[in-house]
Amino acid sequence: MRIAHVAPLYESVPPRLYGGTERIVSYLTEALVDLGHDVTLFASGDSQTSAKLVPGRECALRLDPRPLKSEAAAHLSMLAEVRERADEFDVIHFHLSHFLHFSFFKDMAERTVTTPHGRLDYVDLAPAYRRFPRFPMISVSHSQRMGLANANWLATIHHGLPVDICEPVFEAMAEEPYLAFLGRLSRDKRPDRAIEIASRAGLKLKLAAKIGDDDRAYFHKTVEPLIDGDRVDYVGEIEEDKKLEFLRNAAGLLFPIDWPEPFGLAAIEAMACGTPVIAWNCGALPEIVDQGVTGFIVDSIDDAVALIPGLLRLDRRKVRAVFEKRFSANRMARDYVAAYRRLIGVRAEARAS
Repeated sequence: MRIAHVAPLYESVPPRLYGGTERIVSYLTEALVDLGHDVTLFASGDSQTSAKLVPGRECALRLDPRPLKSEAAAHLSMLAEVRERADEFDVIHFHLSHFLHFSFFKDMAERTVTTPHGRLDYVDLAPAYRRFPRFPMISVSHSQRMGLANANWLATIHHGLPVDICEPVFEAMAEEPYLAFLGRLSRDKRPDRAIEIASRAGLKLKLAAKIGDDDRAYFHKTVEPLIDGDRVDYVGEIEEDKKLEFLRNAAGLLFPIDWPEPFGLAAIEAMACGTPVIAWNCGALPEIVDQGVTGFIVDSIDDAVALIPGLLRLDRRKVRAVFEKRFSANRMARDYVAAYRRLIGVRAEARAS
């Protein structure tokens, strides 16, 4: 099958640092190549892939030091090239946010599929989608669909990671155990909750997270005063190899979100390392965490603190086994191939009728 993947240009594929969407695009692209498909990746020029790379711009936007970058112009230029080459592909798979590509491809919507990686409850998204109802969509969780319930949903496909991404640790760590927080130091990720949970449980907390421009005021006011460099340690935004070591050596991952998380990639990254998760009953996390097996879903800080001893007793081998069964990149790629074939079959039926 000839498949095009169109990635955002904010980060490289895979990203050097934070970037969940681009990381999943990379894992999916590589897995599809491994399955024998002819894959073309439209992404930033500093991306690394075994597919055919078509650069949308020289390097990813976020780490480009040059001033006066235009995100809109970069993406529109890339979309124009995808449009010019559309006949080369059986399926064009978009990973862009907020339906930027719809106007370009409205006369060939049935040849495309869109995976929105973010939340879908923005006030303007439903009216925008109603203008383009023919575009097939794939959600990353059942929960994500709630913001756009009437879309042309083709499938729900949970994310997956390469099974060899991390050598899991099953034995107790030699040093004092710590809990991990990974993601963004933002209000909706609630690092303040993580700090309170770890403090009340008597465990160290290590925060490995990006501080975005929009999050700096919250960080300086709410989170920074709680960081002492000892019991609560901020280790910064870490690279992929260091991130997995960080998760692998943790006693558990705290995921105390306060927003409708579309998926929660950090949760399955932890599971890949054999590390269990405590997550809030919010967004997609109840679909991801198997209660009492790979971690716990909680509704309050009190519940989280009470379950920390249970978290520490969970069998890390079972955590890893569930990851391999439910969240491998190979499973994700095969699910997407099935969706592509379904899309092509619907298209063939429409032509025959």
